[in-house]
Amino acid sequence: MPNSLPLVKMAALIRERKLSPVELISAHLAHIDRENPKLNAFTILLADQARDAARRAEQGLPLGPLHGIPVTVKDSFDVAGLPTRLGSMFTSSTPAAVDATLVSRLKRVGAIVLGKTNVPEFLASYESDNFVTGRSNNPWDYDRTPGGSSGGEAAAIAARMSAGGIGSDGGGSIRIPAHFCGIVGLKPTPGRCPATGHQPDVLNPSGLISVAGPMARTVADVAMLFRVLAGHDPLDPFSAPVALTVPPRATKVGVVDAINGVAVHPAIAGALKTAVSLVAGQGIATEEFNWKGFKTAPNLWAFFFGDLPTEGRRSMISGREQEAHWTLMENLQREPAPSSGQQVVEGLIERDRMRRTLIRHMEGFDALLMPPSSIPAFKHRERKWEIPGAPKPIGLFQAMMPSTTFNFLGFPALVLPMGQTEEGLPVGVQIVGRPWEEEKILALGELLESARGEFPAPILE
Repeated sequence: MPNSLPLVKMAALIRERKLSPVELISAHLAHIDRENPKLNAFTILLADQARDAARRAEQGLPLGPLHGIPVTVKDSFDVAGLPTRLGSMFTSSTPAAVDATLVSRLKRVGAIVLGKTNVPEFLASYESDNFVTGRSNNPWDYDRTPGGSSGGEAAAIAARMSAGGIGSDGGGSIRIPAHFCGIVGLKPTPGRCPATGHQPDVLNPSGLISVAGPMARTVADVAMLFRVLAGHDPLDPFSAPVALTVPPRATKVGVVDAINGVAVHPAIAGALKTAVSLVAGQGIATEEFNWKGFKTAPNLWAFFFGDLPTEGRRSMISGREQEAHWTLMENLQREPAPSSGQQVVEGLIERDRMRRTLIRHMEGFDALLMPPSSIPAFKHRERKWEIPGAPKPIGLFQAMMPSTTFNFLGFPALVLPMGQTEEGLPVGVQIVGRPWEEEKILALGELLESARGEFPAPILE
């Protein structure tokens, strides 16, 4: 089926006129009709608009590298004519007036937006569930979450309902769903892919932590999307005019088995060992990386990402608490320590110090290879896990440290699938690069992906 092809292959076949945009869109829409009722990945499906756009694409001149390619958009990005609900009863149903910058860039090169995908309320959970559109399920196991907050996006892509799309990542929200669903996700350096038109607005200090980036089924697909999405946007206060580059071949990779001594699931540890072996097999040196000096990074991330917005969100729902979904309330029920302007400033200073230290530690390394999380996709509303080697069960905060650390420090990171658990769930590995070196980790990811071979698709019931 054409909807199962990699995005780059779809694009090549359309350029060669061996695949019709109408045929490709029709295949995706038929597959969505069959599979989305079980997965609930979409918040809005633009079937008629997509068919019309495919007919125009078939009749018109190619617009760019994504001409006729069906894509999806996380429901935190504005799409003109559609509401941006963020899975919440507290947001407006008024349609957005203009496209988010990344949506505009996709359309400009010929991509066809199939629809918007599901999220937790206000993007505040690792589970994509809300009162507006309900719960999304993982295509590998419907009793498990596809992750969050870009969970609907990951489920749609993994289930072959979308060729690729855009998500956002403030605490692993691209990388964790990619890891849980067996796809690829890139968290860029803040400012590399503009977040203009993302809701909530990505401004200080959240813009140092939360970013927008591409998701797809292969590293090559994500690299193609990245080349379209990256670039300066004067409306984004974090955007930087960084030119695309062609990096030299990697020569040395650092290996981090765990963050802060938190044990990882055996299948994830095994996937990391496989990745290290494959990298070494390509003639790239691997060496254990000395991970010291960054222990408080996840705690500081929790302060900026969780504690600071808490009072504002509590005020927003005051008197209407029954309309707030558990994915939002779960975090608001925790009593954060009182925050002050001095704490914010001290936290930002500590961020810069850690960031500078890690850049220095990475001299001589092209990238770091590590787990994206301590756990594979978990069952809906599960919150504690027994991990061999851990003295007691671990919770979400500990499990997600390998991802949240790099949100706080602002380093780019790529997740790609590398293995499976005994139950058949996908597990990934994470490649972390220095700031602004997305092309380097993408190139390393493509090399690793090629050595790994084709990754299986979920078997949909």
